[in-house]
Amino acid sequence: MELFTLAFMQRAVLAAVFTGLAAPAVGTYLVQRRLSLMGDGIGHVAVSGVALGLLTGTSPTWTAVVVAVLGAVAIEVIRERGHANGDVALALLFYGGLAGGVLLTGLGGQSASRLQEYLFGSITTISRTDVWVTIVLAAVVVVVCVGLAPQLFAVAQDPEFAKVAGLNVRVYNVLVAVLAAVSVTVAMRTVGLLLVSALMVVPVATAQQVTRSFRTTLAASMAIGTGASLGGLVISAFASFHARVAPGPTIVLLALAGFMVTWPLGVFLRSRQRLRAPFPAGHPDEHEVTEGHPHEHGPTCGHVAVPHEDHVDYVHDGHRHAPHGTHYDEH
Repeated sequence: MELFTLAFMQRAVLAAVFTGLAAPAVGTYLVQRRLSLMGDGIGHVAVSGVALGLLTGTSPTWTAVVVAVLGAVAIEVIRERGHANGDVALALLFYGGLAGGVLLTGLGGQSASRLQEYLFGSITTISRTDVWVTIVLAAVVVVVCVGLAPQLFAVAQDPEFAKVAGLNVRVYNVLVAVLAAVSVTVAMRTVGLLLVSALMVVPVATAQQVTRSFRTTLAASMAIGTGASLGGLVISAFASFHARVAPGPTIVLLALAGFMVTWPLGVFLRSRQRLRAPFPAGHPDEHEVTEGHPHEHGPTCGHVAVPHEDHVDYVHDGHRHAPHGTHYDEH
Protein backbone atom coordinates (compact mmCIF):
# COMPACT_ATOMS: atom_id res chain seq x y z
CA MET A 1 0.00 0.00 0.00
CA GLU A 2 2.99 2.30 0.24
CA LEU A 3 2.77 2.52 -3.52
CA PHE A 4 -0.26 4.82 -3.21
CA THR A 5 1.68 7.29 -1.09
CA LEU A 6 3.78 8.16 -4.12
CA ALA A 7 2.87 11.32 -6.02
CA PHE A 8 2.60 9.68 -9.44
CA MET A 9 0.17 7.04 -8.15
CA GLN A 10 -2.01 9.69 -6.52
CA ARG A 11 -2.15 11.57 -9.82
CA ALA A 12 -3.01 8.32 -11.60
CA VAL A 13 -5.86 7.60 -9.15
CA LEU A 14 -7.38 11.04 -9.72
CA ALA A 15 -7.15 10.65 -13.49
CA ALA A 16 -8.70 7.17 -13.32
CA VAL A 17 -11.65 8.34 -11.21
CA PHE A 18 -12.59 11.28 -13.42
CA THR A 19 -12.03 9.33 -16.62
CA GLY A 20 -14.22 6.51 -15.35
CA LEU A 21 -17.00 9.00 -14.64
CA ALA A 22 -16.86 11.01 -17.87
CA ALA A 23 -16.42 8.34 -20.54
CA PRO A 24 -19.51 6.19 -19.71
CA ALA A 25 -21.64 9.32 -19.17
CA VAL A 26 -21.22 10.26 -22.84
CA GLY A 27 -21.20 6.63 -23.93
CA THR A 28 -24.73 6.19 -22.59
CA TYR A 29 -26.08 8.61 -25.21
CA LEU A 30 -23.90 7.16 -27.96
CA VAL A 31 -25.21 3.66 -27.25
CA GLN A 32 -28.76 5.01 -27.19
CA ARG A 33 -28.20 6.51 -30.66
CA ARG A 34 -26.49 3.31 -31.88
CA LEU A 35 -23.20 5.14 -32.44
CA SER A 36 -21.06 2.94 -30.23
CA LEU A 37 -18.07 3.18 -32.57
CA MET A 38 -18.14 6.96 -32.76
CA GLY A 39 -15.67 7.20 -29.88
CA ASP A 40 -13.28 4.97 -31.80
CA GLY A 41 -13.45 7.22 -34.86
CA ILE A 42 -12.92 10.36 -32.80
CA GLY A 43 -9.98 8.66 -31.09
CA HIS A 44 -8.31 8.12 -34.44
CA VAL A 45 -8.84 11.78 -35.34
CA ALA A 46 -7.35 12.82 -31.99
CA VAL A 47 -4.13 11.05 -33.02
CA SER A 48 -3.62 13.83 -35.55
CA GLY A 49 -4.20 16.39 -32.80
CA VAL A 50 -1.61 14.77 -30.56
CA ALA A 51 0.89 14.63 -33.41
CA LEU A 52 0.20 18.28 -34.21
CA GLY A 53 1.00 19.21 -30.63
CA LEU A 54 4.24 17.23 -30.71
CA LEU A 55 5.16 18.84 -34.04
CA THR A 56 4.55 22.42 -32.89
CA GLY A 57 5.89 21.96 -29.37
CA THR A 58 2.56 22.84 -27.74
CA SER A 59 0.41 20.80 -25.36
CA PRO A 60 -0.74 17.62 -27.12
CA THR A 61 -3.82 17.52 -24.88
CA TRP A 62 -5.22 20.85 -26.03
CA THR A 63 -4.40 20.30 -29.70
CA ALA A 64 -6.07 16.88 -29.44
CA VAL A 65 -9.17 18.53 -27.93
CA VAL A 66 -9.40 21.05 -30.79
CA VAL A 67 -8.88 18.51 -33.57
CA ALA A 68 -11.21 15.93 -31.97
CA VAL A 69 -13.99 18.51 -31.57
CA LEU A 70 -13.63 19.59 -35.21
CA GLY A 71 -13.72 15.96 -36.34
CA ALA A 72 -16.78 15.19 -34.20
CA VAL A 73 -18.68 18.19 -35.59
CA ALA A 74 -17.69 17.20 -39.13
CA ILE A 75 -19.04 13.68 -38.80
CA GLU A 76 -22.29 14.99 -37.30
CA VAL A 77 -22.74 17.40 -40.20
CA ILE A 78 -22.03 14.64 -42.73
CA ARG A 79 -24.55 12.33 -41.08
CA GLU A 80 -27.23 15.00 -40.86
CA ARG A 81 -26.94 16.20 -44.44
CA GLY A 82 -26.95 12.64 -45.74
CA HIS A 83 -23.90 13.00 -47.96
CA ALA A 84 -22.66 9.66 -46.69
CA ASN A 85 -23.82 7.01 -44.30
CA GLY A 86 -22.72 7.15 -40.73
CA ASP A 87 -20.41 4.16 -41.09
CA VAL A 88 -18.73 5.70 -44.15
CA ALA A 89 -18.07 8.93 -42.26
CA LEU A 90 -16.64 6.94 -39.37
CA ALA A 91 -14.36 5.05 -41.77
CA LEU A 92 -13.06 8.34 -43.14
CA LEU A 93 -12.20 9.45 -39.62
CA PHE A 94 -10.57 6.11 -38.86
CA TYR A 95 -8.15 6.10 -41.76
CA GLY A 96 -7.51 9.80 -42.25
CA GLY A 97 -6.98 10.60 -38.59
CA LEU A 98 -4.62 7.73 -37.87
CA ALA A 99 -2.60 8.18 -41.06
CA GLY A 100 -2.32 11.92 -40.51
CA GLY A 101 -1.13 11.40 -36.95
CA VAL A 102 1.60 8.96 -37.91
CA LEU A 103 2.73 11.24 -40.74
CA LEU A 104 2.92 14.36 -38.55
CA THR A 105 4.78 12.45 -35.84
CA GLY A 106 7.44 11.46 -38.33
CA LEU A 107 7.71 15.01 -39.66
CA GLY A 108 8.21 16.29 -36.12
CA GLY A 109 11.09 13.91 -35.52
CA GLN A 110 9.33 12.20 -32.65
CA SER A 111 9.78 8.51 -31.96
CA ALA A 112 6.97 5.99 -32.12
CA SER A 113 7.22 5.40 -28.36
CA ARG A 114 6.25 9.03 -27.71
CA LEU A 115 3.07 8.60 -29.72
CA GLN A 116 2.40 5.22 -28.11
CA GLU A 117 1.85 6.93 -24.74
CA TYR A 118 -1.29 8.43 -26.22
CA LEU A 119 -2.34 5.45 -28.32
CA PHE A 120 -2.43 2.93 -25.46
CA GLY A 121 -2.32 5.20 -22.42
CA SER A 122 0.33 5.95 -19.84
CA ILE A 123 -1.52 6.94 -16.71
CA THR A 124 1.44 6.50 -14.38
CA THR A 125 3.45 9.14 -16.24
CA ILE A 126 0.70 11.76 -16.25
CA SER A 127 1.85 15.19 -15.07
CA ARG A 128 0.25 17.52 -12.56
CA THR A 129 -0.91 19.83 -15.37
CA ASP A 130 -2.49 16.94 -17.27
CA VAL A 131 -4.31 15.86 -14.11
CA TRP A 132 -5.86 19.30 -13.67
CA VAL A 133 -6.86 19.39 -17.33
CA THR A 134 -8.44 15.95 -16.97
CA ILE A 135 -10.36 16.97 -13.85
CA VAL A 136 -11.73 20.18 -15.39
CA LEU A 137 -12.76 18.63 -18.71
CA ALA A 138 -14.27 15.54 -17.06
CA ALA A 139 -16.24 17.69 -14.62
CA VAL A 140 -17.70 19.71 -17.50
CA VAL A 141 -18.69 16.52 -19.34
CA VAL A 142 -20.37 14.98 -16.29
CA VAL A 143 -22.27 18.16 -15.38
CA VAL A 144 -23.62 18.58 -18.91
CA CYS A 145 -24.52 14.89 -19.34
CA VAL A 146 -26.37 14.75 -16.01
CA GLY A 147 -27.85 18.26 -16.07
CA LEU A 148 -29.24 17.95 -19.60
CA ALA A 149 -30.19 14.28 -19.28
CA PRO A 150 -33.92 14.74 -20.16
CA GLN A 151 -33.17 16.74 -23.32
CA LEU A 152 -30.28 14.56 -24.47
CA PHE A 153 -32.29 11.38 -23.84
CA ALA A 154 -35.27 12.70 -25.80
CA VAL A 155 -33.07 13.58 -28.77
CA ALA A 156 -31.25 10.23 -28.65
CA GLN A 157 -34.40 8.14 -28.19
CA ASP A 158 -36.84 9.79 -30.61
CA PRO A 159 -35.56 12.78 -32.64
CA GLU A 160 -38.94 13.38 -34.26
CA PHE A 161 -40.71 13.59 -30.91
CA ALA A 162 -37.98 15.88 -29.58
CA LYS A 163 -38.39 18.17 -32.58
CA VAL A 164 -42.15 18.34 -32.06
CA ALA A 165 -41.58 19.07 -28.37
CA GLY A 166 -39.59 22.17 -29.35
CA LEU A 167 -36.03 20.92 -28.88
CA ASN A 168 -33.31 21.90 -31.33
CA VAL A 169 -32.24 18.42 -32.33
CA ARG A 170 -29.27 19.61 -34.38
CA VAL A 171 -27.77 21.56 -31.48
CA TYR A 172 -28.11 18.66 -29.06
CA ASN A 173 -26.64 16.18 -31.54
CA VAL A 174 -23.63 18.43 -32.04
CA LEU A 175 -23.36 18.84 -28.27
CA VAL A 176 -23.19 15.07 -27.78
CA ALA A 177 -20.51 14.84 -30.48
CA VAL A 178 -18.46 17.58 -28.79
CA LEU A 179 -18.83 15.88 -25.40
CA ALA A 180 -17.66 12.62 -26.95
CA ALA A 181 -14.60 14.38 -28.39
CA VAL A 182 -13.75 15.91 -25.02
CA SER A 183 -14.18 12.53 -23.29
CA VAL A 184 -11.83 10.91 -25.77
CA THR A 185 -9.08 13.42 -25.03
CA VAL A 186 -9.73 13.08 -21.29
CA ALA A 187 -9.25 9.32 -21.45
CA MET A 188 -6.30 9.22 -23.86
CA ARG A 189 -3.71 9.23 -21.06
CA THR A 190 -5.66 6.64 -19.06
CA VAL A 191 -6.61 3.91 -21.54
CA GLY A 192 -5.27 5.34 -24.80
CA LEU A 193 -6.92 6.65 -27.95
CA LEU A 194 -7.24 3.18 -29.46
CA LEU A 195 -9.03 1.74 -26.41
CA VAL A 196 -11.07 4.73 -25.26
CA SER A 197 -14.23 3.54 -27.02
CA ALA A 198 -14.27 0.43 -24.82
CA LEU A 199 -14.45 2.55 -21.67
CA MET A 200 -17.30 4.55 -23.22
CA VAL A 201 -19.39 1.55 -24.32
CA VAL A 202 -18.63 -1.52 -22.19
CA PRO A 203 -19.77 -0.05 -18.82
CA VAL A 204 -23.02 1.05 -20.48
CA ALA A 205 -23.59 -2.41 -21.93
CA THR A 206 -22.89 -3.91 -18.51
CA ALA A 207 -25.34 -1.58 -16.77
CA GLN A 208 -28.06 -2.35 -19.30
CA GLN A 209 -28.03 -6.00 -18.23
CA VAL A 210 -29.38 -5.22 -14.76
CA THR A 211 -31.19 -1.88 -15.14
CA ARG A 212 -34.53 -0.95 -16.70
CA SER A 213 -34.58 2.86 -16.75
CA PHE A 214 -32.37 5.39 -18.46
CA ARG A 215 -31.41 7.30 -15.32
CA THR A 216 -30.46 4.09 -13.54
CA THR A 217 -28.41 3.01 -16.54
CA LEU A 218 -26.60 6.36 -16.61
CA ALA A 219 -25.74 6.22 -12.92
CA ALA A 220 -24.78 2.54 -12.98
CA SER A 221 -22.55 2.91 -16.04
CA MET A 222 -20.66 5.78 -14.40
CA ALA A 223 -20.17 3.71 -11.26
CA ILE A 224 -19.02 0.69 -13.27
CA GLY A 225 -16.63 2.83 -15.32
CA THR A 226 -15.09 4.30 -12.19
CA GLY A 227 -14.75 0.87 -10.62
CA ALA A 228 -13.12 -0.56 -13.73
CA SER A 229 -10.66 2.34 -13.96
CA LEU A 230 -9.62 2.13 -10.33
CA GLY A 231 -9.60 -1.67 -10.32
CA GLY A 232 -7.50 -1.89 -13.46
CA LEU A 233 -5.02 0.63 -12.05
CA VAL A 234 -4.70 -1.28 -8.76
CA ILE A 235 -4.34 -4.65 -10.49
CA SER A 236 -1.65 -3.36 -12.84
CA ALA A 237 0.18 -1.70 -9.92
CA PHE A 238 0.37 -4.91 -7.89
CA ALA A 239 1.08 -7.07 -10.93
CA SER A 240 3.97 -4.80 -11.91
CA PHE A 241 6.04 -6.39 -9.13
CA HIS A 242 6.10 -9.61 -11.16
CA ALA A 243 5.61 -8.52 -14.77
CA ARG A 244 5.18 -5.43 -16.90
CA VAL A 245 1.41 -4.85 -16.96
CA ALA A 246 0.02 -1.77 -18.71
CA PRO A 247 -2.84 -0.03 -16.85
CA GLY A 248 -4.85 0.87 -19.99
CA PRO A 249 -5.44 -2.65 -21.33
CA THR A 250 -5.99 -3.92 -17.78
CA ILE A 251 -8.80 -1.38 -17.28
CA VAL A 252 -10.49 -2.42 -20.53
CA LEU A 253 -10.17 -6.15 -19.80
CA LEU A 254 -11.61 -5.64 -16.32
CA ALA A 255 -14.58 -3.80 -17.81
CA LEU A 256 -15.12 -6.65 -20.28
CA ALA A 257 -14.93 -9.16 -17.43
CA GLY A 258 -17.68 -7.24 -15.65
CA PHE A 259 -19.88 -7.51 -18.73
CA MET A 260 -19.28 -11.26 -19.01
CA VAL A 261 -20.32 -11.68 -15.36
CA THR A 262 -23.53 -9.64 -15.64
CA TRP A 263 -24.63 -10.92 -19.05
CA PRO A 264 -26.06 -14.27 -17.76
CA LEU A 265 -27.81 -12.34 -14.99
CA GLY A 266 -29.37 -10.05 -17.58
CA VAL A 267 -30.61 -13.01 -19.61
CA PHE A 268 -32.14 -14.54 -16.47
CA LEU A 269 -33.89 -11.30 -15.46
CA ARG A 270 -35.33 -10.77 -18.94
CA SER A 271 -36.63 -14.34 -19.11
CA ARG A 272 -38.33 -13.94 -15.72
CA GLN A 273 -39.91 -10.71 -16.91
CA ARG A 274 -41.36 -12.47 -19.95
CA LEU A 275 -42.68 -15.35 -17.84
CA ARG A 276 -44.29 -12.96 -15.38
CA ALA A 277 -46.38 -11.31 -18.10
CA PRO A 278 -46.28 -13.44 -21.27
CA PHE A 279 -49.45 -11.91 -22.75
CA PRO A 280 -51.10 -8.53 -22.37
CA ALA A 281 -54.00 -8.37 -19.95
CA GLY A 282 -57.48 -8.39 -21.49
CA HIS A 283 -60.69 -10.34 -21.98
CA PRO A 284 -61.69 -12.28 -25.09
CA ASP A 285 -64.53 -10.97 -27.18
CA GLU A 286 -67.92 -12.52 -26.53
CA HIS A 287 -69.29 -14.93 -29.13
CA GLU A 288 -72.35 -13.49 -30.79
CA VAL A 289 -74.86 -15.72 -32.56
CA THR A 290 -77.21 -14.37 -35.21
CA GLU A 291 -80.16 -16.22 -36.63
CA GLY A 292 -80.70 -13.81 -39.45
CA HIS A 293 -80.82 -10.19 -40.41
CA PRO A 294 -83.66 -7.94 -41.55
CA HIS A 295 -82.15 -7.07 -44.88
CA GLU A 296 -83.93 -8.49 -47.92
CA HIS A 297 -81.51 -9.55 -50.64
CA GLY A 298 -82.25 -8.83 -54.25
CA PRO A 299 -80.55 -8.49 -57.62
CA THR A 300 -80.05 -4.73 -57.07
CA CYS A 301 -78.83 -4.72 -53.48
CA GLY A 302 -75.18 -4.64 -54.55
CA HIS A 303 -73.95 -7.41 -52.30
CA VAL A 304 -70.76 -9.19 -53.25
CA ALA A 305 -70.67 -12.88 -52.46
CA VAL A 306 -67.51 -13.87 -50.56
CA PRO A 307 -66.94 -17.62 -50.04
CA HIS A 308 -65.82 -18.39 -46.48
CA GLU A 309 -65.22 -22.04 -45.55
CA ASP A 310 -68.53 -23.87 -46.04
CA HIS A 311 -70.87 -20.88 -46.13
CA VAL A 312 -71.10 -17.55 -47.92
CA ASP A 313 -70.93 -14.12 -46.32
CA TYR A 314 -72.26 -11.00 -47.96
CA VAL A 315 -70.49 -7.67 -47.73
CA HIS A 316 -72.59 -4.54 -47.86
CA ASP A 317 -71.59 -0.98 -46.94
CA GLY A 318 -68.42 -2.25 -45.26
CA HIS A 319 -70.35 -4.77 -43.08
CA ARG A 320 -70.35 -8.52 -43.42
CA HIS A 321 -73.74 -10.26 -43.20
CA ALA A 322 -74.11 -13.95 -42.53
CA PRO A 323 -76.73 -15.98 -44.34
CA HIS A 324 -79.82 -17.07 -42.45
CA GLY A 325 -79.15 -19.75 -39.87
CA THR A 326 -75.37 -19.14 -39.68
CA HIS A 327 -73.23 -17.31 -37.15
CA TYR A 328 -69.72 -15.95 -36.87
CA ASP A 329 -67.45 -14.09 -34.46
CA GLU A 330 -67.00 -10.34 -34.65
CA HIS A 331 -63.35 -9.30 -34.90
